[in-house]
Amino acid sequence: MQITPYADDNCDEIIELITTIQIKEFGVATSAERQPDLRDIPGFYQQDCGNFWLARVDGELAGTIAIKDTGDNICALRKMFVKKQFRGKKHGIAAALMNTLLDWAESRKVKAIYLGTVDVYHAAHRFYEKNGFVEVARHEVPDSVPLMDVDVKYYRYSF
Repeated sequence: MQITPYADDNCDEIIELITTIQIKEFGVATSAERQPDLRDIPGFYQQDCGNFWLARVDGELAGTIAIKDTGDNICALRKMFVKKQFRGKKHGIAAALMNTLLDWAESRKVKAIYLGTVDVYHAAHRFYEKNGFVEVARHEVPDSVPLMDVDVKYYRYSF
């Protein structure tokens, strides 16, 4: 497995991975068009404390994770997706992606990371909680944190 920051990688490959998981696997009511950030990863994510990483296994895109700087040393965790065949402790991809993101954020003096997620990602909820994220009410998420209209659960990680 290799984790690297996004660097002119194929956006279509990234969009295919993410939307396949969202729509086909979990039935989330979204589309690629409703996620324009995926067509401008450097402009949307790779600013200030933000970044976007790709996990590859033998050259195949296996997962993604992103952090968006929202100001005041607050960031948003976004686009954490791992292909079904690469999930679980056996592969360790989700853990490696999360550790990469948390190490990055800590080294840049981020105070807190927020995320929004949909109700059907039960395994993801357990994963976030095992990694130190605490569920919070919607009103506790700063307005600067971008959320999707389908998000119904919210988490915060504090350093």
